[in-house]
Amino acid sequence: MTFDASLAETVRTFQALTTLRAEIDRAGDMILATLRRGGKLLVCGNGGSAAEAAHFATELVGRYAKTRRALPAIALSSDGSLLSCIGNDFGYEQVFARQIAGLAKPGDLVVTLTSSGNSANIIAALHEAKRLGLESIAFLGRGGGHAKGIATCDLIMPGNRGAAAQEAHLFLIHHFCERVDEAFPN
Repeated sequence: MTFDASLAETVRTFQALTTLRAEIDRAGDMILATLRRGGKLLVCGNGGSAAEAAHFATELVGRYAKTRRALPAIALSSDGSLLSCIGNDFGYEQVFARQIAGLAKPGDLVVTLTSSGNSANIIAALHEAKRLGLESIAFLGRGGGHAKGIATCDLIMPGNRGAAAQEAHLFLIHHFCERVDEAFPN
């Protein structure tokens, strides 16, 4: 794909985010409600989405644009030893669900990121969240895939290009961080 074609696709995806405004607002409200009640975010994804999960957790525990109190968030894809243990003993499909089973408390929020919506471990994580009675947000792409409809709130990026979906996911992560910064004073 040429630079111009890639840019045009990404711009179309970003412009179409306005059609998801109700879902975006709902997801932001869920994040704020979780943090206000003392719950934590359990965030996960694979590959580039794992990097975005770590980015989101970092912005919450560390800081985004202003210094405020640290907020609880864990990137479930960041502990290589734990991932390899669970993957070896239970199968890669369980690497996130097993962590949710062990780390989640009532009032926590599971946040998943997948540009395809078809990752078996993300689907298992969403089912585990549901089994535990936890709310969940699924950042999805390419129509949502098999993960569509499992989460409490789906954020399905418009378009069919995974890269544009990931770029839109990062934009929304930053949008949610701006809301968090506004809601939590120093």
